[in-house]
Amino acid sequence: MIPAPFEYVRPTTVEEAVQAVAEGGEDVKIMAGGQSLIPVMRLRLAAPETIVDLGRVAEMRGVRDEGDVLVIGAMTTHAEVITDPLIAQHARLIAEATETVADRQTRRRGTFGGALAHADPAGDLAAVALALDAEMVIAGPGGRRTVPASEFFVDYLTTSLDEGEILVEIRVPKLSGDWGVRYEKFNRVAQAWSIVAVAAAVRREDGHIAEARIGLTNMGPTPLRASATEAALAGAPATADAVAAAARSAAEGTSPSSDLNAQADYREHLVQVLTRRAVTAAAGL
Repeated sequence: MIPAPFEYVRPTTVEEAVQAVAEGGEDVKIMAGGQSLIPVMRLRLAAPETIVDLGRVAEMRGVRDEGDVLVIGAMTTHAEVITDPLIAQHARLIAEATETVADRQTRRRGTFGGALAHADPAGDLAAVALALDAEMVIAGPGGRRTVPASEFFVDYLTTSLDEGEILVEIRVPKLSGDWGVRYEKFNRVAQAWSIVAVAAAVRREDGHIAEARIGLTNMGPTPLRASATEAALAGAPATADAVAAAARSAAEGTSPSSDLNAQADYREHLVQVLTRRAVTAAAGL
């Protein structure tokens, strides 16, 4: 239960962090909140030569308003996300999903960017970022670049972050007041990973659903959009029957796994049920 020896670097700027990663040797790990990294180090499932701790990089923390988007620093903790007034006003779906993450202690240490960079398909925040068309701002030796959430999650526990790069901030388009949102999560016990979860944002107009964005958690090696359901809802009457009919397509294009928690066909059933519930609530029905 004791980690292997490692070098420890604690930069105070993004530039220092990028340099520290570049100089960290063949096996360097970046630590945000440490809620995923520290447990595997204690079990010696990971034994990095160098840890670059981002805890003192102040510019990577906090939420700011930039016109049509909110910018959320990657080192902003889950607890800070939940209580931030800008997120409550313009990106409430993020706060809803974050409230379901792990337990209170983990939310005090774990970070928004760390959870996204970890890219666990059972994590709650990646599907939300995907549903909200978020963009990831990445810093590396070659400067900064921006990657849409739809291209950021590549495979199981794998993102488009290249060697030496750091996720710095997340840009989230604001949702206006005519959008409703809901995060529906199914897990066996409190504080557990999602067996399946659904993030929904719905905009109503003249008694119809003008637009729906639906992100799926743990329905494949990466978060997914329920594209078939989104298409079925566009222009559909805002009724419970129309939502139920569209939700039957939620599993199309997914590839859920079978494991100790659930078989693939059970997850396919769950995603239909949770999509119906999430869209119904988001649409105010």
